[in-house]
Amino acid sequence: SLLSDLSTVEATGMEEDCKLRNWDELIPDALGLIFSHLPLQEVLTVVPRVCKAWNRAVTGPYCWQEIDIELWSNRCHQSDHLDRMLQMLINRSSGSLRKLSVTGLQNDSIFSFIAQHAGSLKTLKVPRSCLSNPGVVNVAEKLSSLTFLDLSYCCKVGPEAIQAIGKHCKSLTEFSRNMHPLDVASVVSHDDEAYAIASTMPKLKRLEIAYHRVSTEGVLKILSSCIFLEFLELRGCWDVQLDNKFFKEKFPDMKVLGPRVIGFYDMINDWEDCCSDYFSDGSDYLAWEFLEDGEMGEFYDDEFEHGWDDNFYADRFNIDLEPHIWPPSP
Repeated sequence: SLLSDLSTVEATGMEEDCKLRNWDELIPDALGLIFSHLPLQEVLTVVPRVCKAWNRAVTGPYCWQEIDIELWSNRCHQSDHLDRMLQMLINRSSGSLRKLSVTGLQNDSIFSFIAQHAGSLKTLKVPRSCLSNPGVVNVAEKLSSLTFLDLSYCCKVGPEAIQAIGKHCKSLTEFSRNMHPLDVASVVSHDDEAYAIASTMPKLKRLEIAYHRVSTEGVLKILSSCIFLEFLELRGCWDVQLDNKFFKEKFPDMKVLGPRVIGFYDMINDWEDCCSDYFSDGSDYLAWEFLEDGEMGEFYDDEFEHGWDDNFYADRFNIDLEPHIWPPSP
């Protein structure tokens, strides 16, 4: 692996006839770039123990300008563990955080913490999170640097939050607001969200609103207001009565997916296989243990008290079921 190769070089030094510098002499920015390609497990538990230079690189901001813990957070079933992980990594970024991907936030307080450190944040992905309208509205102003936001499957968020985001995030060009069909089964209309998008996000280039109960009128409002749109996701928006001919004539340069789900019966087989693989996994989730001795967010024994689940990063595990594999409306 990359880490074993690097640590071998660090431990043994360079050949006598080689004039290249040792790995521990690399500037922290270069080390951070290299370590960003390693799994989160190794960056937090192995790299810091190799040498002092590597420890400084992973405990400083160099590795944490982009934080992607979406895979880990999918398996983390305790909100306090997730909150502490975010607090630790965001604090390490020291205000240089540009991208954050995490799923399943359970409260507004951790979202507020993220917003407090979002001065440089451009990309924020928080799907499947239990955020509220007031929680988003109260911190939207601090997210003004965002250019990409993903609030997919956030069922407690509504037009008030979307309008606040659009009002304060003037540079927003990509917005994902996909939903699960079961979560919107009792919703009469999402046109209020469509109007909020149309009235506050005129610079959008990419918009995803799969499985929304949005009407033709709501989509037309978006199309007339968001004149820079290059991509529009409408799969599963069964109330939209616009066909491909309309989009080709009126918006020939725009890529549109939906409202029909093309090739659904092929996709549903993939979905069944995915579910079968997931539920056949007999391994138990091994939680990361936290102790509160010392600074908030630090882990016992220099990050973790226990080992990692052997199947933690199994390639076959993926519960991030995309909306296009869900069944069409009757």
